[in-house]
Amino acid sequence: MKIGVIGGGQLGRMLALAGTPLGMDFAFLDPAPDACAAALGEHIRADYGDQDHLRQLADEVDLVTFEFESVPAETVAFLSQFVPVYPSAESLRIARDRWFEKSLFRSLGIPTPEFANIHSQVDLDAAVAEIGLPAVLKTRTLGYDGKGQKVLRQPADVAGAFAELGSVPCILEGFVPFSGEVSLIAVRGRDGETRFYPLVHNTHESGILRLSVASSGHPLQALAEDYVGRVLEKLDYVGVLAFEFFEVDGGLKANEIAPRVHNSGHWTIEGAECGQFENHLRAVAGLPLGSTAKVGESAMLNFIGQVPPLDRLAAVADCHPHHYGKAFKAGRKVGHATLRSKDLPTLEARIREVEALIAGN
Repeated sequence: MKIGVIGGGQLGRMLALAGTPLGMDFAFLDPAPDACAAALGEHIRADYGDQDHLRQLADEVDLVTFEFESVPAETVAFLSQFVPVYPSAESLRIARDRWFEKSLFRSLGIPTPEFANIHSQVDLDAAVAEIGLPAVLKTRTLGYDGKGQKVLRQPADVAGAFAELGSVPCILEGFVPFSGEVSLIAVRGRDGETRFYPLVHNTHESGILRLSVASSGHPLQALAEDYVGRVLEKLDYVGVLAFEFFEVDGGLKANEIAPRVHNSGHWTIEGAECGQFENHLRAVAGLPLGSTAKVGESAMLNFIGQVPPLDRLAAVADCHPHHYGKAFKAGRKVGHATLRSKDLPTLEARIREVEALIAGN
C-alpha cells in the first residue's frame, strides 16, 4: 500500500517510520525543498493548491492523509474526488478554524471558555466589554506554537490588537484560570472502533510544548474520553485526533483539537504498545487498531532550536532520542526524546537529567 501525505515535516517523517514495517510506501507533497520527510519516500515538491501535482499524487497512491491542519480544506476536498482521504475535508475545515471548532464544542455540550467572533477592532472592543480582561485574541486559522495570538491583560493591550494580528478574522477567548493543561490522543477506525491513550499532562513555555507526561489513572480520563468521543462521532472521524483541555475546578474546558498525530502523543512511539503514528496508519488503511496501553511510565521532552549531544542523551537510561533531520533554528522543533521507567520517581529523575542536557549543562 502506498500512502500519500500532504506535508513533509517531522510528523510525516514519523508516519513513514511507523508505516515502513507494515509494508507501506509513502509520497509527500510539500513545497519545501528541504522537507525532512523526503528521506523516507517520494517528494512531490508543489504548493498545496497545485491541482496538477495533487492529481499526480492521487494517481500514485491508495489513500491520502495529512500531517498538519495548515493544509487548506479545499485541497482535501479536491483530492477526495479521486482517492480516499482521511480525516475528511469537513473534519479539517472545522479543526483548522477556531470559531468553527469552538462552535462545535458548544453544540455538543463540551465546556469552553467564553468566546466571540472578531472581524474588526470594533468587534474586539465590544467583545472585551462583554467577556472582560484578561483575554486571549487568536487568529481563527494558522496560528500555532504561540504564533497568531496575543494576551490582552489591560485596556492598553486592546488598542490596535486586531491590526497587530494582521486584520484577519480572529476569535477572542476569555482567560481561563486553569490548574493544568492536558491532552487526550484518540484514534478512530473506518468502522467506528475507537481507542484512547492515557491523558497527558503538558508543560508549555512561550506557547511551545516542552514536556508531556503520560498519566496513570487520571481522575478526568473518563470525562475527557466522553468529550472526545462526542467530537469523533459527530465528524465521523477516521484517524488520530488530539484534544487539548484546561483543567478547571476539577473538570475540563476545551482548548482546541488537532486533526492529526500530535506532539503531545510522541511519547507513545516507545511508551505505548502501539504508538499514535502506527495507529493513525492502521485507522486510515482500514486495519484493526492497536493497543493504546502504556508500557511503564513515560514522558516526552521536545528539543527546541537544537538537539543535545547524542552521546550524552544515549547515556541516559531508557532515553530514546528522535532527530528530525531539520536545520537548527531558534524556536523550531528539531527533535524530541521519549523517556521511560518502571516508576514515576525514576522517570522524574530522568526528566531532570535530560532537561539539564537541553539547557546545555
